[in-house]
Parts: sequence; C-alpha cells; structure tokens
Amino acid sequence: MEKRTELYRGKAKTVYTTDDPDKLILHFRNDTSAFDGEKVEQLERKGMVNNKFNNFIMGKLEAAGIATQIVDVVSDTETVVKKLHMIPVECVVRNYAAGSLVRRLGVEEGQALTPATFELFLKNDALHDPMINESHAVTFGWATAEQLATMKALTFQINDVLKQLFEDAGMLLVDFKLEFGLDSAGNIVLGDEFSPDGCRLWDKETRKKLDKDRFRQGLGGVVEAYEEVAQRLGVPL
Repeated sequence: MEKRTELYRGKAKTVYTTDDPDKLILHFRNDTSAFDGEKVEQLERKGMVNNKFNNFIMGKLEAAGIATQIVDVVSDTETVVKKLHMIPVECVVRNYAAGSLVRRLGVEEGQALTPATFELFLKNDALHDPMINESHAVTFGWATAEQLATMKALTFQINDVLKQLFEDAGMLLVDFKLEFGLDSAGNIVLGDEFSPDGCRLWDKETRKKLDKDRFRQGLGGVVEAYEEVAQRLGVPL
C-alpha cells in the first residue's frame, strides 16, 4: 500500500491518505503533549510503544465483537486503518475519580465510582474540548440520538472488556476516552487509538500511575511506564 499525502496532523499522530480511497495510515509520533499543547516533548520509543499497544488492545476488542478501524500494522510506528467519518464527540468513562472530575466536583482522587460515570466532550482544540450533553450534540448536529445511544452502549461494553483485562494484569483502569466514526455503510466503528496517552492506569496495589499523568505531573519515566503496562499485558514490543 502506498502512503501519499498528509491528511491531518494531531498532537501525537499524523494521518496519511493512501492509494486506496477507503484506507488511511496512522503514524504514531514520539511527540508528547499536555495542557492543550502548552507542554510538548519528544520521548524516544513512545510512537512505537503506542502503535503496538493500540493494535493489541484493538485486537482484544475485535475478539469481543466490537468493530474497530484497524486493518494491519505496517511498521513499528504505522498502522493501516479504515477511513471513517469521525463523530466529533469524545466518550469518557470513569471507574475511579481522577483528573478533571476531581477538580470539577471536589471529590477525592481514587474514589471508586459505582456505577461508572459516562461523559461527553466536544472534539474542538480551540475550545479546549468542552464538556457537553446529549442535547447539545443533537441540537448542533454533532451526532444523532441513535448514534449517541450506540456509542454509549459500546463504550460501556468496551469498559467491561478492558477493566477485566487490566485487572488480570494487576492494574486499575481508572478512566479513558474513546472516539467513534461512521464507515462507508453508516455503521459506528471505534476509531482513533487506545493507549496510555488517552486513559489512566494505576498499579492495583500501590496506585502507582502508569499513564500520561506521569508527563502531566512531571513524574518522569513516561515511556518506561507505558512499556511496563505493555509487558504486563503481554504486548509484543
């Protein structure tokens, strides 16, 4: 497959067109950013780790019957994916209180959330991805009520699969974000990525942080933590 022009450059990935109009290439870069791009660094091996981590997780979800956009890994840092029309709404599940939830509501970090919470955020860098509700999404045409219902159901199904996967490896899946898109037939498909960049993972016993909070909070050992997570899960790096 021939990689052609750059279609989109995000904070940590670049999307390229290919000679197949229905396929794209995701290139996972070593760029690491936080606070809407105010803090940016290059971390050696990060692109490779996230690419392989993402493909491992997506494979587990495919095995559980969840459609993803993954087609094939083509290099250490690149993956061929199905072209989707992305829905500009992020779905966030929180199993434990952390991050913005703690700041917004004044709850204690680490509090178990039963049942898990579900939130929606608008994908808009200029507005810093504001929190929205279903009414906003429908009224402004970002998603239909039916699409939102499907996305929510899929998000909780994914949470059930991944919570157990990480628990079996001695970790807590604290929270995570997902993005969905529509394929050529109008089906809702899981897109973007699932990596320690877009979720929070803690050691089950010590509550050691094993995700991008290490970068946000200046704890160091970011890629080493990502590699530890991968090793515990059995991700081939």
